[in-house]
Amino acid sequence: MARVVLVTGVSDYLGARVATALQDHPEVARVVGVDSVEPEHPLGRAEFIRAELHDGSLAEAVQDSGADTVLHLRLALAPSHNGREDRTGNGVLGTMQLLAACQRSTTVRRLVVRSTVAVYDCLSEPGQSVPEATKARARKAARARLHEAMEAAKAERYVRGLARRRPDLSIAVLRFADLMGPSVDSPLTRYLGRRWVPVLPGHDPRMQFLHEDDGVEVIRRMALVDREGVFDVAAPGTIPLSQCLRRTGRSMKLPMPAPGLRVLSSLAGRDRLAYSPEQLRRLGTPRMLDCTEVQRVLNWSPTYTSQEAFDSYVAAWAATSRVLSVRRRRPARST
Repeated sequence: MARVVLVTGVSDYLGARVATALQDHPEVARVVGVDSVEPEHPLGRAEFIRAELHDGSLAEAVQDSGADTVLHLRLALAPSHNGREDRTGNGVLGTMQLLAACQRSTTVRRLVVRSTVAVYDCLSEPGQSVPEATKARARKAARARLHEAMEAAKAERYVRGLARRRPDLSIAVLRFADLMGPSVDSPLTRYLGRRWVPVLPGHDPRMQFLHEDDGVEVIRRMALVDREGVFDVAAPGTIPLSQCLRRTGRSMKLPMPAPGLRVLSSLAGRDRLAYSPEQLRRLGTPRMLDCTEVQRVLNWSPTYTSQEAFDSYVAAWAATSRVLSVRRRRPARST
């Protein structure tokens, strides 16, 4: 029987690409895209439903679509009354509403949730014995971590709760490494794209990425199989932050002691990647992520290594910069 797939987060480039990638699959009859803001990228033949977080329209979208497969790739953050993004719990609220709708649905059978490997900063794995003193230090450190990591950790807890209440649902959680590629616009790419990049002296973390094309493909494949569990998803290899900055050819390190970074963080304002020492220490991966399980389950392997993913981002930026440079040098037409 052909599937009806509902995809949240289609205002984002990744969500839009997943929605379009599913449309031509022979097992998929309809694709419904849902988000709280209008999509900026084409959705092909996918239907679009605008769902707010505070009026029950997200639950209505799940029910009215008749979806049997739900891909939760995050909803966009809604602007607040002053025009800024309201980052206080919107991601968790959207996840809670979506999971509640899936629990009540009589049609949903498959749920795939996009998460992040940053949750390792905030979570201990089920069954892992952690001393209370270590837990306390982890909780204290977690409060200083990026907001996205905290929200992802909460979202995963709610997903586990849904799995207990609805054991008949097939649920997979994909913990993504940082996406990288020519179309990615993220806090990390904006950080790396600065002329002067603040860094911690003596701290050169190793970065592990996932190319945007591989991210689309792994979500598409996971949507159409009946495999459950939590899966790390990353490209092979790592690249030091210092090498990333050298490869851009435009960014220069600005080593700053912790007090200076805290001052800079306080001045960051709306910048989604502030510059506190704790947040910069979070950059990179403490260990090479093992992605053999997701590759085995999906019979898939990444097309790009971490270095190749980063190089594709650098090449796209360089091409854009050349175009802008030519436009700036072009003399104005006389009238």
